[in-house]
Amino acid sequence: MSLILLCLETKDRIWGSSIIRLISLLNLQSNGLVRVKRDWIIPPIRVLENSKQVPEDLVQIKSDKIFTGEVIYKLEGPGVDQEPKNLFEIDDKTGVIRSKQPLDREKYSSFTLKAFALSPSGERLENPTTIEIVVLDQNDNRPTFTQNQFIGAVSEFSVPGTSVMSVSATDADDSMTDNAVLSYSIIGQESIPANAVTKTMFGINNQTGAIYTRDVGLDREVVKSFRLKLQVADMSGMGLTSEGVAIIHVSDINNHAPQFNPNMVMENKKDYEIGRVNVTDRDDRGTGNWRAKYSIAKGDPHGSFAISTDNVTNQGILTVVKPLDYEAQPEYNLILTVENLNALSNKAPNNPVSSATVVITVGNENEAPRFREDPIRIVVPESVVPGTVLKRNIAYDPDYSELRYEITRDPEKWLDINRETGDISVKRAFNIRSPHIRNNIYNAIVKVTDAGGVSSSASLAITLKETNDFPPQLFPLSGTVCREAERMTSELILTAVDEDRPPHAEPFTFELPDDLSINWTIIQVNETHAVLQPLVEMEAGEYTVTVLVSDSGSPTLSAYAQVNVTVCPCDSFGDCKSDAAAILGSSVGISLIALIIIMASIALLLLLLLLAVAVSTCRRRHHIKKGTGLLVGESEDDIRDNVLNYDEQGGGEEDENAFNIDLLWNPHDAPPTPGSFCPVSSIPRGKQPLRRDAPHNLPSPTYPRRPPADPTDIEDYINDGLEAADQDPNVPPYDTALIYDYEGEGSLAGSLSSIASGSSDGDQDYDYLNDWGPRFKKLANMYDPR
Repeated sequence: MSLILLCLETKDRIWGSSIIRLISLLNLQSNGLVRVKRDWIIPPIRVLENSKQVPEDLVQIKSDKIFTGEVIYKLEGPGVDQEPKNLFEIDDKTGVIRSKQPLDREKYSSFTLKAFALSPSGERLENPTTIEIVVLDQNDNRPTFTQNQFIGAVSEFSVPGTSVMSVSATDADDSMTDNAVLSYSIIGQESIPANAVTKTMFGINNQTGAIYTRDVGLDREVVKSFRLKLQVADMSGMGLTSEGVAIIHVSDINNHAPQFNPNMVMENKKDYEIGRVNVTDRDDRGTGNWRAKYSIAKGDPHGSFAISTDNVTNQGILTVVKPLDYEAQPEYNLILTVENLNALSNKAPNNPVSSATVVITVGNENEAPRFREDPIRIVVPESVVPGTVLKRNIAYDPDYSELRYEITRDPEKWLDINRETGDISVKRAFNIRSPHIRNNIYNAIVKVTDAGGVSSSASLAITLKETNDFPPQLFPLSGTVCREAERMTSELILTAVDEDRPPHAEPFTFELPDDLSINWTIIQVNETHAVLQPLVEMEAGEYTVTVLVSDSGSPTLSAYAQVNVTVCPCDSFGDCKSDAAAILGSSVGISLIALIIIMASIALLLLLLLLAVAVSTCRRRHHIKKGTGLLVGESEDDIRDNVLNYDEQGGGEEDENAFNIDLLWNPHDAPPTPGSFCPVSSIPRGKQPLRRDAPHNLPSPTYPRRPPADPTDIEDYINDGLEAADQDPNVPPYDTALIYDYEGEGSLAGSLSSIASGSSDGDQDYDYLNDWGPRFKKLANMYDPR
């Protein structure tokens, strides 16, 4: 009996499906039939290289011998217990053979292993079975050329189809599969010199790698060699690729007969010898009769050539004395004449003067482009807008070659240039205050290159003209002026500055509007300074003076400035004094102790006055008579005569704390209570605007001070006060906010909500309110007993 191979179904294949059982033939012998021992033939197990599914079950073996004990399976050979080790293993109970690592066919293409079936004691139950594992190839290797660079040669003027050379490559994959079937191709061609030949001159056999000519035109005088870029790919050109290089030299053939060289001279060169001409003279050598004298008779109108005599050989030496220009004249036909240094004897034959024609060809060379001016000068205003073209047609090429332009130096990146036409334009706005500008000139460099790579450069000098962009500014915008006109400090020095440069800055002009020139004047000191001073003695306070300052630019730019001027009394040093200092300053020689005593006395008097007012107020509040009316108390003094003025402004009708009763009455407000009216003319001068509809400084009319005893005449009292205020030329106009003086708290009259609060509504008779006129109509309705 022997081990048998069982089918193992895997994801990709079924192994062992082609087991062939071989039964030996029966041999006929004389003594009868003899049965030959049978055996199993196991086909190779195929495993794909680089498999990522590891461990992977490959095959399972099992003994076909029947016995009751346990069977242990073992595996031996390369890949198990021999190098390379640990590639395969077997499950000793089930007989499953597994791969433990990915296999590499390029290292080990097959493995031959032996499998054993053993008893637990180590006894062989059957003969070992041979298992062969074959590693299947994957396309995991790129083909490579056998040389880094292939060198070949071909004769010039070879016909198409001429074999040049062969290239070869190898692939480490299985040569019996498509993974190693190679395909060759040419993917690039370069001529040396560059661009000497642009058509495809060579082809390659994609199977053999043989390179051959495809077209005519191989001329060594035109092209010296070719550089071919090769590619080889496996899987018949559809797989992995590699690249290589082949150099093919064009070899020379004898295709030119010798020729005499013409008289060639290169352009732009001078003071060198072109060639020599020979003459013969049978007179004695070395004498004046033999020595020749050459001259150029025709063909040189500009004197570009000269000819002299070699005293030893008597040859004529033709030289260039001025640079020639191929573009102006590519060829010269010179007519040379020769005669002896001594005059010809009259006995000599009457032959014409000997002459010869010399043809001179001017050789062309790639000349550098030329700028029409260097430096290129441009003058523009500094405010030129981006996109403006500054200069056109700045250069040309003597060889009429195509030019390319660029700006190689432009530190501020202000410029742009058209690479084809050379037009220079503004890319960004100029800033004349840039550190790269010196004397209003900005420098850059322009480079031009022809098709042959020859270049030249020129400097670019841009002169920026100053423009008037900014109006002048005035400083300072606030200051102090002494009220005393005789002081030196009764003036304010003003300065104007301008961000522009001359001639668009100073001298500045200082002016005042017409309506301010009555009280103030401004005097120009120099080109940048002026003095502002009052024309009359001004009262102490804050004043706003509008000053117009203009520059000298074209066009002129002006700006208004509001100057806040503080007019104040000054000390001996010209510094402003406080109000207290102004009052006390009139006393000459007052000491610090006296000043302290005076201030303490004033504070004490104020304290006593406040205390007396508080006591008097409390006393009056407790003596209001019940039922005697709204505004009448027991005190003999009329409360309307005890109004205190603290020079404190209140908040109008809605200020209930300070203005319930004792308000300065505005004729356009609701009527006040009796005794609360105070003429607005009592407001201090300088704190209110003056009326323009009446002359100034006229006496004010007499205002009614006490209301009538009969409350029914209150309307007439109010109307009299209104009429007096209307006729008063010293009070503000109707539409001017009036100033209310704070008259203290705790008035005996109380607020409207507390009028006669000591009695009930039933104890009061409010009918008299109907007699006060329409202004009190609403109040009378509120207290109507009906």
